[in-house]
Amino acid sequence: MFSTNAVKFFLNQNIPENLPENVSCLNPYQSNEVREIVNRFFTKFYDDDNERIFIVGINPGRFGGGITGIAFTDPINLERKCGIQNSFDKRHELSSRFVYNLINEFGGTEKFYKKFFITALFPLALIKDEKNFNYYDSKKIYGILKPHILKTFNDQINFGASNKIAISFGKKNAEYLKEINNEIGFFDSIIYFDHPRFIMQYRSKKIPEYLENYSKILRNL
Repeated sequence: MFSTNAVKFFLNQNIPENLPENVSCLNPYQSNEVREIVNRFFTKFYDDDNERIFIVGINPGRFGGGITGIAFTDPINLERKCGIQNSFDKRHELSSRFVYNLINEFGGTEKFYKKFFITALFPLALIKDEKNFNYYDSKKIYGILKPHILKTFNDQINFGASNKIAISFGKKNAEYLKEINNEIGFFDSIIYFDHPRFIMQYRSKKIPEYLENYSKILRNL
């Protein structure tokens, strides 16, 4: 079962031990509430043996997946769109807002999650100077994390990934995803969408255009 594999994976995440002192890692799966949410989310949307097309982000943000344990899902969308109540502070994350608008454009959570799985190349949130930090922002950090990324991403593929195509959120992330894919040799092709946060911050006037274009691509896959 996709759900069984996913729950086991996320609930057994460990923080890499060799990170430098100025970079920290958030592991929301140590929380009993998050562990329950993960169980409920995957049981609700992934309780089958169907393959999914993977949509791969960078690493979770501290106000989205870094809180809820569900990629690109802030506490508001977790409750309103996924139907999973939670006690977290109800605040939106920019990336989550775009992603759930895209999910709505596609046809809603039930329809979307039957075909797609959204995750991250590195599965835990990274923080530096109390701000989100991307795994590729430092070559040193990427070098430290790469063995962990290779293992954890391969573990996620084993949930039930379609090998035909993967979608990267972010052009730079796609470069690293392609590098990882060259080593594991799984996906036939990789395409990228502009990262949701980039769209929300710098292309806000074009959001309807992005949603229409990306939902069309997703429907045609």
